[in-house]
Amino acid sequence: MVVKLDTSPLKEWRGYNGRPFLISGPCSAETEDQVLETARQLASLKKISVFRSGIWKPRTRPNSFEGVGYEGLKWLKRVKEETGLLVGTEVANEKHVYEALKYGIDMLWIGARTSVNPFTVQEISNALNGVDVMVLVKNPVNPDLELWIGAIERIAKAGIKRLGAIHRGFSAYEKTSYRNQPNWQLPIELRRRIPDLPLICDPSHISGTREFIHEISQKALDLNYDGLMIESHIDPDNALSDSQQQITPGELNELLSRLILRNPSPTDPRLLDVLGELRQQIDIFDDHLIDLIEQRMKVAETIGRYKKENNITILQSMRWDEIVKRVMIKGKTKGLSPEMVDTIFKAIHQESINHQMRIMNNGIIKE
Repeated sequence: MVVKLDTSPLKEWRGYNGRPFLISGPCSAETEDQVLETARQLASLKKISVFRSGIWKPRTRPNSFEGVGYEGLKWLKRVKEETGLLVGTEVANEKHVYEALKYGIDMLWIGARTSVNPFTVQEISNALNGVDVMVLVKNPVNPDLELWIGAIERIAKAGIKRLGAIHRGFSAYEKTSYRNQPNWQLPIELRRRIPDLPLICDPSHISGTREFIHEISQKALDLNYDGLMIESHIDPDNALSDSQQQITPGELNELLSRLILRNPSPTDPRLLDVLGELRQQIDIFDDHLIDLIEQRMKVAETIGRYKKENNITILQSMRWDEIVKRVMIKGKTKGLSPEMVDTIFKAIHQESINHQMRIMNNGIIKE
């Protein structure tokens, strides 16, 4: 990352005893009574750090509830005054930033539809210049890590110190159990690239339905996320937006009681020794995998030369279909997930095509 973060103001996020940092509240502010009563019930749990509520809600299609607008900022200000909770809302342009700051909003987040647009993120960054406020950047709707990091960098350049990222999942054309695909490898890589950046999981938007919220939350904590953003509403079934993924404050309390917090950094020398030995075994297997893939590519190159000599197309769809079916069956017998097998072999197949393409078009393989 180009921008270096001053991590000292981020201590409130991190540390085993303080996890997880919890953000909760309704998807949308609908009425003043709904906002205040939800906030009161959440505050009574004494587990929530920030009360969240969307007041500007651009939806995928028009003619649906798109938020109460600026009036909702007054309600959030009352929440802060009456409960003592910090309050946060989503901002999608520079005008939203100015208005939210005017009402003393403590935390702003940039949504997935906004973080995908560098022009809009830059406008928001300009509006935040020199302001001391907590800012979270949601991943873009599409699985593009560089776009996510770029949005974070733009906000960091405004001088924002209390900066974090929200993993809310990624849109996919194919239908699955989840509303948005977690693609856990992307936030894991984000953590590797920017290790001091607090990482928050939004299980409500990943799951799209309340039945998976606990499962996603536990996975996030097991991956050492710093916090959770979970949508809560006093009457979720009648919520004006995203009703299926919201839970009551009481249900949230029960869910939190079932979460297991694990130690992110063991200090017991015996545990470290065991982990060290097992990791050495992993390294050996990884080396073997690379060697096997190299050998497979050499065979693919030989096939490529044969195809060129006999004027045969590179892609043989029936052969690829045969490979997919065979490895899926084999993977299942070995306890491997279809998603993992599919991802790995698609990547290997694409690499084989790349090798054969260089042979077919150039007659040489460029390193």
